[in-house]
Amino acid sequence: MSDNMQPIDETLDDESLDAVDAEANDAYEDVEEFDPFEGMSDEELDALCDEGDSFAGFGDVEPGFRSGFVALVGRPNAGKSTLLNACYGKKVAITSPVAQTTRRRMRAVVNRPGYQLVFVDTPGIHKPKDGLGSELNKSALFELNDVDVVAFLIDATKPIGRGDAWVAERVKNARSKKVLVLTKGDEADPAQVMEQLKAAHELMEYDDEIVTSSVKNFNVDAFIETVAHFLPEGPRWFPEDMGTDASDETLVAEFVREKVLRRTRDEIPHSVGVICDALEQTKKVLRVHATIYVEREGQKGIIIGKGGEMIKHIGIDARRDLERIFGTQVFLELDVKVKAGWRDDEAQIRRFGYNAED
Repeated sequence: MSDNMQPIDETLDDESLDAVDAEANDAYEDVEEFDPFEGMSDEELDALCDEGDSFAGFGDVEPGFRSGFVALVGRPNAGKSTLLNACYGKKVAITSPVAQTTRRRMRAVVNRPGYQLVFVDTPGIHKPKDGLGSELNKSALFELNDVDVVAFLIDATKPIGRGDAWVAERVKNARSKKVLVLTKGDEADPAQVMEQLKAAHELMEYDDEIVTSSVKNFNVDAFIETVAHFLPEGPRWFPEDMGTDASDETLVAEFVREKVLRRTRDEIPHSVGVICDALEQTKKVLRVHATIYVEREGQKGIIIGKGGEMIKHIGIDARRDLERIFGTQVFLELDVKVKAGWRDDEAQIRRFGYNAED
């Protein structure tokens, strides 16, 4: 293991669980109650209700149309982002074997006859090692009561542990419908799958369950149909042509970071943050500039590589994805800078867009 590697212990011990609980509770307590209708007369409220009756959402929908939000929740590397991409039909959320790959809440809209699903990819809940880790946990927990369905993802190939039990306790208390999703079913034998299902049901009760494999596209459509069944009737939340709520700058930053993770995953993954500094569309090319931030000079050297070879390959890998996403030729410039201790700096975490409120 390189001296620059920042190892992460995925085991959630009692002290860590209590700390995360305290942070989550503090976050909820800090939210001030706000009543938007305070001070309005009965006549004004009646008028407002009449206006609400005429709201049709985005586009006309037939009677019985369903729409709503589905949060993908689970431990790091449970397969949340991979499942989101499989449901959406193309890659919009970054993936890697590295824990904490997902740092931003990502929404992807899936339109099918009779319903619109808004999938919310959340950071994996883990033992926090720094301020960034604490913010990622808060971000995931915040989603539980803001969605119609919580899909609790459990890896079929790894024994269920205390971390899964801790996540299950939070999911159990959510007001949303709960669906158990056993992921990576293609990598587990039938006996292993049955054992995992049994262990998962000892954690909590579910409204439904399903075994999937996003890589093999096994039961992906069935999963979509399963969660759609629990959506309330209502208009579309987003236009039919909208795919994701992520900005162009966010997509650039995330896909550059993914390539850094994949190229340097045994050395510096958790110290990396990326900001897209500029996007300029010209007649022939989209010009993009992004800065990769690390915490130490040695990490900067690893990303640049001997003779600039590593940063060159990172740029080539990222440019291919960005050209697919934006549908145009991309000219990508990358810089690498050192920002010591940024993962424990609340202002820097917010600057990168990794804070829970975002």
